[in-house]
Amino acid sequence: MIMESREVTKSNVISSLIWKFLERGGTQGVQFIVSIILARLLAPADFGVIALVLVFLNIADVFVQSGFNTALVQKKDADNLDFSSVFYVSIGVSVLLYVAIFFSAPFVANFYNRPELVSIVRVLSFTLIIGAVNSIQEAYITRNLLFKKLFYRSISVAIPAGAIGIFFAYRGMGVWALVIQRLATAFLLCLFMWFSVKWRPQLIFSISRVKKLFSFGWKLLASALLNTGYNELHSFVIGKMFAPAALGFYSRGHQFPSIIVSNVNTSIQSVLLPTMSSYQDDRVRLKQMTRRAIVTSSYVIVPLMACLAALAKPLVLVLLGEKWLPCVPFIQICCITYSFWPIHTSNLSAINAVGRSDVFLKLELIKKSVGISVLCLFIYLFRTPIGIATTGAATALIGAFINAHPNKRLLNYGYFEQMRDVVPSYILSITIGGIIYYLTNLSLNPWLQLILYPLIGVGLYFSVSKILHLECFEYLISLIKEFKDGHRNKQVNEGT
Repeated sequence: MIMESREVTKSNVISSLIWKFLERGGTQGVQFIVSIILARLLAPADFGVIALVLVFLNIADVFVQSGFNTALVQKKDADNLDFSSVFYVSIGVSVLLYVAIFFSAPFVANFYNRPELVSIVRVLSFTLIIGAVNSIQEAYITRNLLFKKLFYRSISVAIPAGAIGIFFAYRGMGVWALVIQRLATAFLLCLFMWFSVKWRPQLIFSISRVKKLFSFGWKLLASALLNTGYNELHSFVIGKMFAPAALGFYSRGHQFPSIIVSNVNTSIQSVLLPTMSSYQDDRVRLKQMTRRAIVTSSYVIVPLMACLAALAKPLVLVLLGEKWLPCVPFIQICCITYSFWPIHTSNLSAINAVGRSDVFLKLELIKKSVGISVLCLFIYLFRTPIGIATTGAATALIGAFINAHPNKRLLNYGYFEQMRDVVPSYILSITIGGIIYYLTNLSLNPWLQLILYPLIGVGLYFSVSKILHLECFEYLISLIKEFKDGHRNKQVNEGT
């Protein structure tokens, strides 16, 4: 089977971006509602136990999901031989990892002094094999910008999987309700992808193709391992030093901003890498695309983070209840961390697009060395879950500078020029966030605060943007008008 054409036009990019945004938004919306119901039915310690297991599974999943998949997207002339070869390698790696984790489960349980983790680890790690089947089809969709398929697939999976988790939580299954929900999600994703994506593995394999892809992908794999290992290090330390409930509060606090950022930022970046890769030889065009990604995603994400941080307390009271109030400071800390993600991911996508995975790896080594040093310092100084979580925010700003540095040479787009581009969004967002936080001290019902204050924030943000003629605001307005006009013209042409 011949791969679909990789011709990239502005219309394709905009359409793909919108479908990816709808896919992320719809999925995250359903998962958010499900998580609220589960949080009401289950104890914080149940979520903490799952977070303990995910420390190890997320790291193992990197071997299945990273490196080769990005190489398939980045390679200009990837064909069925490439895809089929990587498919079989991914399946083999996932099986080996499952066997290793299965026999390592007692050691994990002994480390945390929680015997019940043995069976949970062994059951939940089966998602690695299911994910391996799914991962190559994800690469196929990303490479060919077929994000409309992801939208229908994700919505079709999130609703029944969420209903399964809620049912077992209501039946008193505790932490096993979360385990069953994750298994159902993985299985249904695999099932829907298999029938909705026309690509199928063939009985062909090339070790030379695997080696060629690995020469690019191994650096990304090592980078992803460093990044995932570092991100999970916070959960690892909190889970080891404190009770599972503390880790449950941390993971829940991390989830709120993560939902927003993964919806907006991941949508942009999923479209960005294949689009950038098609222009990898045109550095002027690549700089324009990188700048547009940084400015636009910052303009959207930073005010959302500022508003969420300001409304964290009434949000938790309304959605989760008083038993979850200790997660409020974690939400606010994570909002600061995620506000720098547009700078991180846009710069890294540009570096990957030009095939400089070696630079990518060097950046990860530097950032993680700095991050671990800061984490050790904060553990020594504070020895509290909040103090440990703060290291993420402390290293986010440093990481933004590190990620931007190579693009001064690669694209002539350095850190200080990037900062000049995003400063208006940061200043405006922090100001409006401060106003909303002040208003939360007034004696208003939490429900009323959640309805009224976001409207005030949005109104102020767009009004000031229009008055100051912020370029990113005007660009988004023109983009929306262009999409509406294109959709209207398409309807007219179909009618004729």
